[in-house]
Amino acid sequence: GRSLWPLPQRQRNHPLMTQSMSLVRTAVTALLLALLSAMPAVAQDKPATENDFYSITTLPIPKGVVLEAGGLELLPNGKLAASSRRGDIYLVDNPFSEPSSMKFTRYAQGLHEVLGLSWKDGWLYATQRCEVTRMKDTDNDGRADIFETVNDDWGITGDYHEYAFGSKFDARGDLWVVLCLTGSFNSNTQYRGWCLRIKPDGTSVPTCSGLRSPGGMGMNHLGDMFYTDNQGPWNGTSKLQHLEPGKFVGHPGGNRWYSITDALGKRPADPKSGSRMMVEAKRIPELLPPAIYFPYKKMGQSASGIACDTTDGKFGIFRNQMFVGDQTHSTVMRVDLEKVQGHYQGACFPFRAGFGSGSLSLLMSKTGSMFVGGTNRGWGSRGNKPFSLQRLDWSGKNAFEVLTMRLRPDGFRLAFTEQIDPETAAKIDSYQLQTYTYIYQASYGSPEVDHTKPTIKEARVSSDRRHVDLVVDGLQVGHIHELHLPGLRSADKKPLLHQQAYYTLNYLAK
Repeated sequence: GRSLWPLPQRQRNHPLMTQSMSLVRTAVTALLLALLSAMPAVAQDKPATENDFYSITTLPIPKGVVLEAGGLELLPNGKLAASSRRGDIYLVDNPFSEPSSMKFTRYAQGLHEVLGLSWKDGWLYATQRCEVTRMKDTDNDGRADIFETVNDDWGITGDYHEYAFGSKFDARGDLWVVLCLTGSFNSNTQYRGWCLRIKPDGTSVPTCSGLRSPGGMGMNHLGDMFYTDNQGPWNGTSKLQHLEPGKFVGHPGGNRWYSITDALGKRPADPKSGSRMMVEAKRIPELLPPAIYFPYKKMGQSASGIACDTTDGKFGIFRNQMFVGDQTHSTVMRVDLEKVQGHYQGACFPFRAGFGSGSLSLLMSKTGSMFVGGTNRGWGSRGNKPFSLQRLDWSGKNAFEVLTMRLRPDGFRLAFTEQIDPETAAKIDSYQLQTYTYIYQASYGSPEVDHTKPTIKEARVSSDRRHVDLVVDGLQVGHIHELHLPGLRSADKKPLLHQQAYYTLNYLAK
């Protein structure tokens, strides 16, 4: 074609002409860059993060206040009560607002490691290491001025491990207290390693034995009480345990106190160290297996506080599911339970990481905010702050997640928070499944043992594209069924926000 520069070669090579050409090229380049920058940017799909769906707001703990919040409660006046492991209770004004408008006021002091708060009939109840106390502000100066002992029917020795966690009031008006052992192995004073119910008249009722090291407690949406226990002797890993009255829940160290009460009947037989939980549950009628095992390091290392979503959608799509903190990983985990052969069991899922300290206490508000108190004293945590108090709020958007994992006679039914891509959902290689269990033993913790690899024979997608039935050959009683879903996609081709689920299978569906 024709030359853009129809000039003799000697004129084109002239220094002035060369300079002019360079200036023109520079101008053209600048013009093109300006035009490109003015064009609408092409949207780049960024991977979804937990923060896109649930944001964390840090409450501004005042300087000089050491608030390792072991108990949380919302009062009728809208203030948040937070108890300190050092024995203080603070009230937070405007806890649902921006941090700049919040105010902390000390309501009480001089208590002993408060790990439970609950409000009833104008009184704030505090579960201390040594007793349940109730308090009231009668002169309206913002500080409690009446303190009354409600119950102190258990002992303490001064051992660091003898924590006492208290619940909210149940439908009968009872307050439940779970008592850590002395150290990891022994019960050196009355009712250590037990759960007591404190009746409205202040009397106590021994309710369960076999506890080791509780980290928190709470009710499900039906009002059944649960507590978390931590890895150690007779606990291969951390667990969520139903507190069914009259049951033995695994650690025989406190069973000496059957000698002073007939509330639970005769002392159960001691488990055989080195056995397996479901083997011993068949041998010992009183032994109740955990509802959920939290696989060690995969889900966490120190299970703690419990909250239940009874907000009817204000916290997202996880209605009636439970949430459990992990102190070491500074996380909140999600739990979906079902009853099989009359016993609670189910699946746990990752939910939200990134809290400032080790997650300890959880509180779900009626308006759909979750408060999380944290500490790293005594144990390290991924959250590097020595203590924290934070609020978790739903953004209004739902993540693509496994909503539930429910047992069927021939496998599992998975429900999802969004419609799924039927092509990837029907592929067997979109799923990976293995099982394992833990040694039920007197020594500390356990590795994963007795691994199996069940065969997924079919993945059936429902007509509404919200469910998948996995037909499985090789379900294992007494095992955790660890499921990964790396290949599954939503209808709009998104991967799952969390691609793993862990189902504790104690009993088979019929």
